[in-house]
Amino acid sequence: CTRYARENPSAPWLPTEPHSQTKIFPKPYNEPFSDTHTMNEELDLIVEDASERMESSIEHFEKALLKLRAGKSSPVMLEGVMVEYYGTPTALDKVANIACPDPRTITVKPWERNLLSEIDRAILNANLGFTPANNGEMIIINIPPMTEDRRRELVRMARTELETAKVNIRNIRKDANNSVRRVENVSEDLAKEYEENIQGLTDKFIARCEAIMAQKEKDIMTVA
Repeated sequence: CTRYARENPSAPWLPTEPHSQTKIFPKPYNEPFSDTHTMNEELDLIVEDASERMESSIEHFEKALLKLRAGKSSPVMLEGVMVEYYGTPTALDKVANIACPDPRTITVKPWERNLLSEIDRAILNANLGFTPANNGEMIIINIPPMTEDRRRELVRMARTELETAKVNIRNIRKDANNSVRRVENVSEDLAKEYEENIQGLTDKFIARCEAIMAQKEKDIMTVA
């Protein structure tokens, strides 16, 4: 065959070189699975980010509620009080030890005794409704029992914080849904599937807010 091919080069169906064979290479593969996998990863990250941001909203809500004193002493009541420490505004808990020896008392013992007057002034200027007493070694704050009207006012304030938390969570849902829609080549069905997942997250976190609020209202309205 080889001799015949050399003598008859016009015969295209025969190999022209000894032991040669036609190699057929597959067409380039576009790897659609890889593209889909990458898209799903991007969508999963959007949901994960939304979940983390909603969790942060819950934490912020809980901190806001802690500041609403329900007649029981807590170091959180003094959160945000700033003391002039050598000319620099400094958080109270950075320059003193804050303790609650009983449900009606807060004590503030500074690391440096010369800060007593500054701490006294800072607590008064914070307008927290406290009247601190300086005994020369520490600041003592007595928490008076709350009236019924004050308790109801605190519940109203707590519900305002609740609504703020719920609005924040819904805004995160909106952002996440918009991000899903912006993912390149995402199908309508896949986008709806992820939007349903995001809605499920939203419902879960709002339910947590409601549960936290119910417990806070119970604590506020319970007369110790």
